[in-house]
Amino acid sequence: MKTEKNEGRAGLLYGIGAYGMWGLVPLFWPLLKPAGAVEILAHRMVWSLLFVGIALLALRRWGWIPELARSPRKLGLITLAATVITVNWGLYIWSVNTGHVVEASLGYFINPLVTIALGVLVLKERLRPAQWAAVGVGFSAVLVLAVGYGRPPWISLTLAFSFALYGLVKKKVNLGGLESLAAETAVQFLPALGYLVWLGTRGTLAFGSHGAGHTALLAATGLVTAVPLVCFGAAAIRVPLSTLGLLQYLAPTFQFLLGVVYFHEEMPPERWAGFSLVWLALTILTWDALRTARKSRAAVEAAVSAALTETALTETAPASGHTGGEAGAAPVSAPSAQPGR
Repeated sequence: MKTEKNEGRAGLLYGIGAYGMWGLVPLFWPLLKPAGAVEILAHRMVWSLLFVGIALLALRRWGWIPELARSPRKLGLITLAATVITVNWGLYIWSVNTGHVVEASLGYFINPLVTIALGVLVLKERLRPAQWAAVGVGFSAVLVLAVGYGRPPWISLTLAFSFALYGLVKKKVNLGGLESLAAETAVQFLPALGYLVWLGTRGTLAFGSHGAGHTALLAATGLVTAVPLVCFGAAAIRVPLSTLGLLQYLAPTFQFLLGVVYFHEEMPPERWAGFSLVWLALTILTWDALRTARKSRAAVEAAVSAALTETALTETAPASGHTGGEAGAAPVSAPSAQPGR
């Protein structure tokens, strides 16, 4: 019991660490200027493959590579995932370094709503009434923000849809976090390296041109990518999905606070109204998820209790004789009317 508690506590700390690092990463990208967003993105791809490769080598986790190489379908999905996450990473870096941290944070706030919408459109999933309500409120928020911005919040929508699509593709590939990142950055590696070489031939490569500290920071993009993912993987195997679902809001919350408090981005009333609607939608979504998880747990516990009761009665029936067996028959049928079914 003590071990389970320790594992749960460790998982919670890993989760907070992962989402906390993702939430604070807007502080890191400006340190890489004067490198442009595309060069930073290319460095992130190249150095991520190096660091993830070292991690896999240390863990001796290579068995998935031959299986992946023999599956054209999975290779195609990995390529799609790499393409989609390239868009997501590149746009996020550009957003932060051009003063759109708040709008970027909105993308990750509405990402769960977009994920649900993709589930309906692509996987033909059926939504519960509360989920429909949350999606409706989220759509209203986008309309309010579009009016406030004078345009659709395209940064937020692109980040949300690209990350939701990325999650959908990764679900179909079914690879672990480190393995998936290694495969995706392997796809990205040659184009990214080629771009950096091209910048070098033109004399516009920032890497190595602004001191050792700046060079080290560009190389650290691999760690900034890999370390939160490792922490997330450690959390995912130790805490319930419902806990992870709540922790995921830490990252955009930190990003939003950084945008408003640290980067001093404007928050006119219409933007506050739009964000308030998004937070209302997420509150409805979280409440529904917790309620559903509680009902599912209760149903499982009732089913287990019923199975144990039936097993106990079956085992005692031969020793009870004919009369006792009839007396034991009635309780066996009772669980069919379990409360809460």
